Amino acid sequence: MADTNRTVRAAAAQIAPDLDSADGTLAKVLETLRDAARQGVELIVFPETFLPYYPYFSFVQPPALQGQDHLLLMERAPTVPGPVTDAVASAAREHGMVVVLGVNERDHGSLYNTQIVFDADGRLVHKRRKITPTYHERMVWGQGDGSGLQAVDTRAGRVGALACWEHYNPLARYALMADHEEIHCAQFPGSLVGQIFADQMGVTIRHHALESGCFVVNATGWLHDEQIKGITPDEKLQGALRGGCHSAIVSPEGKYLAGPLTEGEGLVVADLEMRLIAKRKRMMDSVGHYARPELLSLAIRREPNRTTVPLPGAAPAIDSPAAQEPT
Repeated sequence: MADTNRTVRAAAAQIAPDLDSADGTLAKVLETLRDAARQGVELIVFPETFLPYYPYFSFVQPPALQGQDHLLLMERAPTVPGPVTDAVASAAREHGMVVVLGVNERDHGSLYNTQIVFDADGRLVHKRRKITPTYHERMVWGQGDGSGLQAVDTRAGRVGALACWEHYNPLARYALMADHEEIHCAQFPGSLVGQIFADQMGVTIRHHALESGCFVVNATGWLHDEQIKGITPDEKLQGALRGGCHSAIVSPEGKYLAGPLTEGEGLVVADLEMRLIAKRKRMMDSVGHYARPELLSLAIRREPNRTTVPLPGAAPAIDSPAAQEPT
């Protein structure tokens, strides 16, 4: 556990992507990091799949019409690692800041909703893929696996992350709780579904903070009116791309420390007093003295998904090093 006397300045970024240019969105990320650094921020969270942008088109277009936009997203999507992540890593190192970024990760012919964590020295210390894309997202992304369901140590503290409706999967949340996350980084797309989405989000992040006994930094995206009109000219569907913004920072006691920011772009900033974690867990530690593992426990398969596996006892390929060893 982090130094209980330490205070960490955290930020949630609610900003709009550049829907016309992946480089434009990357420039906004780097600009936001500079702005946050001027405010003394030590950890920052960006919205879900912010680079190059969340696939808003998939929520308002029927599958038969999504091909062109899906291919364009694939063309603009970064690989991890790659030049885009190198640029963010360099900025994280320059500003001494832990960065939690959502990207559409391209892996050959597939896209994934991926969360990546850079430590304050610029190292890429964590990469995980959303385990189950939600509803319309299943037309866009592949499924992740359990290899990323863990917290990682950073200069800011022990960090865990989930994307959007993964927060409605109690076992996924418990996996991070059992790994003793101290700062939970939540990412949602924002500008989606309407006010009910924002209302539900507020309940979700506050409940997780209470149940986990950790801080929650939640970042949602934002779309300007002209961007919404560019995604769909149908005024009836445009309403489905508004609302749903709730960038906020919550304490382990379930209190808002900053936000929620529900309209427009901006940074939500708060100081996290790490002593509050022990204050909360002293009374209710869901994975410690308040747990009953002899009655209820969680089994996790942490192996990454693989499309090929060697058969037991199979001979090595003729060109493999093992096949070329002298007998």
